[in-house]
Amino acid sequence: MIAQKFEYTAPQSLNEALHLLATGAKPLAGGMSLIPMMKLRLAAPEHLVDLCTLKDLNYIREAAGELHIGATASHYEVESSPLLRQKCPLLAETAAAIGDVQVRNMGTIGGSVAHADPAADYPAALQALEAKLVLNGAKSERTVSAADFFIDAFTTALEPGEIIREVIVPIDDARTGTSYQKMPQPASGFAIVGVAARVRQSAGKISFVRIGVTGLSNRAYRATASEKALEGKSESPVEISSAAELVAQGIDANSDLHASADYRRHLAAVHAARALKTAISRIA
Repeated sequence: MIAQKFEYTAPQSLNEALHLLATGAKPLAGGMSLIPMMKLRLAAPEHLVDLCTLKDLNYIREAAGELHIGATASHYEVESSPLLRQKCPLLAETAAAIGDVQVRNMGTIGGSVAHADPAADYPAALQALEAKLVLNGAKSERTVSAADFFIDAFTTALEPGEIIREVIVPIDDARTGTSYQKMPQPASGFAIVGVAARVRQSAGKISFVRIGVTGLSNRAYRATASEKALEGKSESPVEISSAAELVAQGIDANSDLHASADYRRHLAAVHAARALKTAISRIA
């Protein structure tokens, strides 16, 4: 199908873009979600503001012990960044699991996160990383944790006129291992279930663990029951499997033509165990 008519603006500055968004225009980043919706007329914005023309939104850099990723950095740029591969391999690994080559070349981290698809990959990693998101409006700037950003399916903490300006993730020390494991939907590459794990050891025990889950519920979340069950324990297969079984505890699992709720719960436990074992094996 053909989208309805709309106005298109390629702003020359972030301030210009934010001013236009404050008047009711809608942001366009990579367009990997928005353009198909417009073609199906599930979305009909009257005015699009192209954020990908703004060079000051596309960067990956280190500052003050954290990594800052601009909103329009593409999935491929996140996947291939030497800085992220060295200092935040979880985010690079997650980006590499998104869609296909064409999607990774065009799609952006800010656009994907703002869209908040329940089966998107980044939200699991951002939950495990305890990431922060910098949100900008025409007259405002605020920082929101990933835990508070994702509210429901396709629903976030973004206010009208706001955009994600950057994603901030911590730099972990060498005693930390990470992994992202998922069951992809064959056609789209979205996660039927995806699990991100971040694990730290101390004195032969697991001293720290964060587990982010996507695809299982209406929004990505931290599997806190599994985390608590594993912290202070050994890295034995029994302990890992027991903790992984708790990853879907208290969760109202999605059920659709791709997978039933029970199957998704099973996949969550399986992929949580895989992510944890792989993360532990990567601890230096």
